[in-house]
Parts: sequence; structure tokens; C-alpha cells
Amino acid sequence: MPWRLALLICAGVTLLTGLDAAMLRVGLAAPVAGVGLADAHGPLMIYGFLGTVIALERAVALRSVVRHSWWGYIAPVAGALGAVLLIVGILLPGATQSMPLLASISLADSPRILASAAWCAAMIALTTMYAVMLRAQFAPALVVQLLASLAGLCGMALWARGLTIAQIFPWWMALLVMTICGERLDLARLSLGAGAERRILAESTVLFIALPVTLLSPTIGYPLLGAALLVMIGDLATHDIARHTICSKGATRFMAACMLAGYAWASAAAVAWILVGAPGANGYLYDLCVHAITIGFVLSMVIAHAPIIMPAIVHRPLPYHPALWAVWGLLQAGLLIRIIAGFRQSVTAWRFGDMLDVVAVLAMMVTLVTLVVFGGRKRGNVAAQRLRSTDAGRFRSVGTGNKRADDTDGKDLNITANANDMPLHMSSAKQAHDADTKSYSTDMKANDGFVQTQGTAE
Repeated sequence: MPWRLALLICAGVTLLTGLDAAMLRVGLAAPVAGVGLADAHGPLMIYGFLGTVIALERAVALRSVVRHSWWGYIAPVAGALGAVLLIVGILLPGATQSMPLLASISLADSPRILASAAWCAAMIALTTMYAVMLRAQFAPALVVQLLASLAGLCGMALWARGLTIAQIFPWWMALLVMTICGERLDLARLSLGAGAERRILAESTVLFIALPVTLLSPTIGYPLLGAALLVMIGDLATHDIARHTICSKGATRFMAACMLAGYAWASAAAVAWILVGAPGANGYLYDLCVHAITIGFVLSMVIAHAPIIMPAIVHRPLPYHPALWAVWGLLQAGLLIRIIAGFRQSVTAWRFGDMLDVVAVLAMMVTLVTLVVFGGRKRGNVAAQRLRSTDAGRFRSVGTGNKRADDTDGKDLNITANANDMPLHMSSAKQAHDADTKSYSTDMKANDGFVQTQGTAE
């Protein structure tokens, strides 16, 4: 647990630095200013923050598949190390230049080379984890995520070679989108119907094949990439149970709204690639494609699945709260303003939309941490009350009835410990989710990966 907490804190610091770089990138004043920090926004957010969190969740999941699987934590540790090396190399350039191996490398390139080496190691470790999980139990959803990690490895190797982020963004996009779609495929495989896993695996394979084509022939590669992405997202969206649970209440409705919005934003980026092809590196269309994926799709999916994934990592419940609607709404509003302002070429409004998104991400971070900390205390108080009431019932029980009460209560009270020790992995994500939700003492019902919260969550 201390390792996971330390890695989460490092990911949080990376997120804050990435937001600082985002403000510098659009010409806004930021708390920390450094030469080259604005250009580090993309790598810090995708590999330093999201990549580390993905690797950490996979390392926790590996425990349920392989004994003595401590080596799985190499991936998140390397991801966090890469972020630290890049940040320190930019803000304190002399620190990296003093290393003997970097004496012959220019001062401007050394942070990128160090960070890319660590992030390549993280992607190799992540790919190895997927391979081990596949060997234990084959699942198409795991193959999709294996392809995602390979795309992430190739994308980071290309960045290390000196290619621009605009050239290799499709590889970074594939890391995030295919990872999320793979997890969504596993969580909702029953509602997606027969053959869904094979279809989406085939669609993700076409998307992976389109990645090198975007480098060799952008006029062909980008429309092919957009078509593959649109078909895969459309397949998931049209068969996802979120279309029906959007009419529910509480957490179920919130998760459905986040996912449907995410599908819409990813489809918008796919359509842009189909119609326009390769967007320019410095243009509002490029800004639309990048942030429709990273903010519109990825962060919407992160918020939607946080009540499922976070408890598996921190072993504490993350209860639903209506404040999450405000965070998600602010995120969508900022992105929408940013895109509309881009088409109207209004720099002031574009910067305002960027600022709203920065505030939204900060609010998301604060809200999730608050719900985990104080929500866990509230659940602990409920568990303590149950324990006291159970003890009182035992004194009133006699004979064999007393033994049955002890056995039954013992099973109930052990649910929390068992659930907290059960990590979330692809082959049993739904079972882990069911166990976690029982431990929260709420009336939460798993419906193909969705959480329907009633009672205290309402």
C-alpha cells in the first residue's frame, strides 16, 4: 500500500506539472515557468500521468494472476521515474547534463532522452504483464490492451528518435483509446452480445495497422486511422448498455453520461481525420483532434470508471456524489468552448476554454481524493455500527442459533477485507467489482460493469 500511495502522489504531481505546462502552452501565466516546460505537456499527461496510473492498475491486477508478481510494479515505477527525469531535466538542466553518459548530448535533448528511456522501460514491463495474463487465461480484451501497450512503446521510441509529437500522436492516442476500449470490452462483454469481442479485436487490429501508415503516407494513413477508430467506437457505443442506463438515477446515470459523451468526442476526432486527413501541427483542427481524444474521451472515461478502478488500487471505497456532475460538466463546457473558439479563431475564448479545462481537472482531482478519504471514513463508521449491533445480537442468541449468527456475521464482516484484497483484472473484473461494491455497505448493483447506487449513494 505505501508503494501504491507513493506512486499515486507522484502521478498527482505530474498531473499538476502537466496542467502548468498546458497554461504556458496557450500563453497564460502559470505558477511555474521554465524553458521547454510547455513542450512537455503532452508527454507528462499521457505517459507521466495516465501511463503511470494504467500501469499501476495493471500491476495490482497481476497479483490475482501470478504469485510473487512484485516485478509488475516496474512499469508504474518506471513511468513515474520518466516524469521526474523530464521535469527535473527541464527545470534544473544542469542536473542531467552532469551525468557522464549524457556529456556528449546537447542540453536541450538530455531530458527527453532520459525520460523516453524510462517510459520505454515502463511500456515493455506493461506489455510483459499483458503477455503473462494472456498466458494464464486468453481473452480478446487483453489482446486489445496488449496492442495498446505496443503502440505506446513504439510511440515513445519514435519520440526518443526525435519525431515531433504531431507526427506520433496517433500512436499515443492508440495507447489510451485501445486500453480503455479493452477494459470496457471486458466489463460489458455480456451486454455487447455474441461476437463483440472478436469484432472489436479485429477493429483494433486494423487501427494498429493504420498507425505506421500515418507516418509513411499521411494522406492514406489518417483517413484509414479515422475510419478504424470510428467503427470501433461506434461498435462499442451502439451495443453499450449506457444507452439504456442513461435513464437511471445516481451513479448509474452519471457513468452512462460520461461514457456516451466520451464516445461522441472520440467519434468527432475520427470524423476529422477521415474528412481532413493529417491536421497541421499548429492549428485549431489539430487542437480539436488531440483534446477531443485526451479530454473528451479519455478523461470522461476516467471519471466514469473511477468508482470501479480506484478502490482496487487504494483499497478504499469511492462513493458517488452529485458533485461529480459539476466536475464533468465543467470539463465538457471548457472543451466545447475551446473547440468553438478555435473554429471562430478567437484566441481569447480559446484560452478561456483551456483555463476552464485546467480548473475542471483540478476539481476532479480534489473531488476524487476527498471522496476516497472521507467516504472511506463514513463507510468505516457504518461498519463499526454493524459490528456493535452484531455483538449485541450474539448476546441475545442461544444454542445453535448463536453459532449460525456468528458464522453469518463473520462472513458479512469479512467481505470488506476480501474485497480489498481482490484487484481488478480483465478476466474477473466484474467479480472484483461485485465484491468491492458489497464492501461499501451500499445497495450497489453490478450490471455489466455499471454501478447502480441507491440508498446512501443517492
